[in-house]
Amino acid sequence: MKIQVEFNPAYISQYRLIGYKNRALAEQDFADDKVDAGDIGAGHQVTAIYEVVPAGTKGWIADRRYTDTKAATGKQDGEMAFVRLRYKLPDGDTSRLIERPVAAAALATHTLPQGDMAFATAVAAFGQKLRGDTRLGDIGFGDIRRLAGNPDGYWRQEFVKLTELAEAGTRPGKRVVGYVD
Repeated sequence: MKIQVEFNPAYISQYRLIGYKNRALAEQDFADDKVDAGDIGAGHQVTAIYEVVPAGTKGWIADRRYTDTKAATGKQDGEMAFVRLRYKLPDGDTSRLIERPVAAAALATHTLPQGDMAFATAVAAFGQKLRGDTRLGDIGFGDIRRLAGNPDGYWRQEFVKLTELAEAGTRPGKRVVGYVD
């Protein structure tokens, strides 16, 4: 399976995919059925999290003197992004294509993530925090735990424990049994 997301620069001035660094494909490989990407089993899900900066707001990249051709041609046509998904059936050699626009209205009506999406976002933020990502601002381990929500299941409980261990391990003079630095 392969997924390609194209953002309309009239709505999104900057973006970055959180994670998946080892899964990036060259753009020309998206339509090439000889180039494989990731496998997803029947009934499984994949979550891709993008950090986006709406057009006209300050992002992490400084304004440029010259705008590239793609950005110059972006139109406010109601589409914030366009998603393409290619997949092969288990016994197939030729991929099938699904294409869908993402409405720009989603920017105006967005809400904070809840449930499983909030948990996935918390896990992504935790990974960024461990890597020392400077774009997290002042988000702390407690903020990440709150975002993860109620630790009602095994995996969420274990995640909360990991954030507590990481937080304790970052305090000067504090050692936690089992924590490796």
